[in-house]
Amino acid sequence: MNPSTAQARVIVDELVRNTVSHVVLCPGSRNAPLSIALYDAAAAGRVKLHVRIDERGAAFLALGIAARTGRPAAVVCTSGTAAANFHPAVLEADRAGVPLIVLTADRPPELRAAGASQVIDQYQLYGDAVRYFDELAVGERRAGQNSYWRSQICRAWNAAYGEWRCGPVHLNIPFREPLVPDLDEDGEWFESLEGRPGGARWTELPDFGALPSFVVPSARHGLVIACDTGAQAASEWADQHGWPVVSETGGLGLSGETAISSGAWLLGVEEFISRHRPEQVLCLGRPTVFRQVQKIISDPAVEILLVRPDSDWPAPAHNVRQVGQWFAEPTKPADPEWLASWQRADAAAARAVSQTLSGEPWPSGLRMAAELVDALPEGALLVVGSSNPTRDVALAGRLRPDVLVHRNRGVAGIDGMVSTAIGAATVHRAPSYALLGDLTFLHDASGLLTGPAEQRPDLTIVVLNDDGGGIFSLLEQGAPEHADSFERVFGTPHGADLGALCAGYRVPYVLAETLPEFRAALRPAPGLRVVEVRVDRTRHRDLHGRLRTAVAGAVAQV
Repeated sequence: MNPSTAQARVIVDELVRNTVSHVVLCPGSRNAPLSIALYDAAAAGRVKLHVRIDERGAAFLALGIAARTGRPAAVVCTSGTAAANFHPAVLEADRAGVPLIVLTADRPPELRAAGASQVIDQYQLYGDAVRYFDELAVGERRAGQNSYWRSQICRAWNAAYGEWRCGPVHLNIPFREPLVPDLDEDGEWFESLEGRPGGARWTELPDFGALPSFVVPSARHGLVIACDTGAQAASEWADQHGWPVVSETGGLGLSGETAISSGAWLLGVEEFISRHRPEQVLCLGRPTVFRQVQKIISDPAVEILLVRPDSDWPAPAHNVRQVGQWFAEPTKPADPEWLASWQRADAAAARAVSQTLSGEPWPSGLRMAAELVDALPEGALLVVGSSNPTRDVALAGRLRPDVLVHRNRGVAGIDGMVSTAIGAATVHRAPSYALLGDLTFLHDASGLLTGPAEQRPDLTIVVLNDDGGGIFSLLEQGAPEHADSFERVFGTPHGADLGALCAGYRVPYVLAETLPEFRAALRPAPGLRVVEVRVDRTRHRDLHGRLRTAVAGAVAQV
């Protein structure tokens, strides 16, 4: 057995022993030892292997799997620009706290300064975006290799998952030829390549979930803000202690009597907030979408308590009072009238939004998001893209505590969302949906490319196609005084034929032009499919303006 083959087999075996059950592989020459070892492990039923030809999409596929399962997933590639294409997903995993094990093959040192093909400097390629980096020594036929290889896999796993905050790790692995098993190989190595008895990992490490530190709320007038996966936990605490709870995903994941589904609207009504400024905000995670949320947590008169923040605390005013991993019992009882006033305003705002949208001609992004949220089956997964979709769902969706939501809000980019959705849906046990904008969909269209031997999840990708950057029409760039430059440098119309694109990837596609067609297209069905809805983005700004006016008027009367 040659050293590269021995090293790869040990690495794969120790990954499995460290509970890694999903590995995404990109084909290449220098990573051939790992590719063959992974194929053998998958054939033996020890690991689930996913093969993709696009490294950027592959890394986001692994990220989606890891985010949904909460366990480390690995992604493997060859050397050169292949490794560079992992970088966007590594950045997202870093900021979102997703456990990702990145394995990049490399040339041995003697080929790095010799003009060899596919050579870049892969040492610490991802900078400080990873929790841990190591470049393994080139495999050699000498004593102690087995324990060294296994120990480094355990170190990487611990850094990705076993410490306080999950995240990506990077192992750069130089392989020397031969890169495939010897033809006359008898499977022998001069020392044992076995791991610990009973399938145990080489180094026993503490699992994630050490005793947490707590934040202690101490206000009668408080507000809970939940981000992403924290909605259910925040709802339970808020319901028990009488604080209103709002979420950056609107009503998705919220439950209980204290859930305020119109929170994003209410926080934007200055007259309401002037009368309902909380003494403390209990923030779970890191808010990234709404300026009105950033405004409330940057108010110097409001104390901020952070639960499970990432490395960059959401503290625009640097007014964080406490940071912890979980909620403690409050020291004061909540004011019942405080909660009741939020509930009355929520009901009024919800009616105003519903009435305004019901009078809108079909389709609009907000109406479409409301219909999608209504149609989701119990237990469904909804992956929401950045830009307008994440806002539309939060602003128009009703309370759905039975729906799981995922968003790539670590760095809030649009790249890799098709692959992320497919990865998350692959490990979700109920029907899955994704709501993406057209630019987000086109940016990762290659994520649709799935080989005939690869698993296709039950995933419906809904594309809100407003032919360009519709989000900018809601920002300063979309103001009338910038009309001359808007269309070319912000609107960026593309005129792409999404149906033809899907046909090229052999993915079922539906253009839903009417509301009945859209509702029919959302019925659960097996396999991967795309539903397109074409929206006029010139209507976005006016509709949002009328909704803000309607909500403010309704709340003022409460």
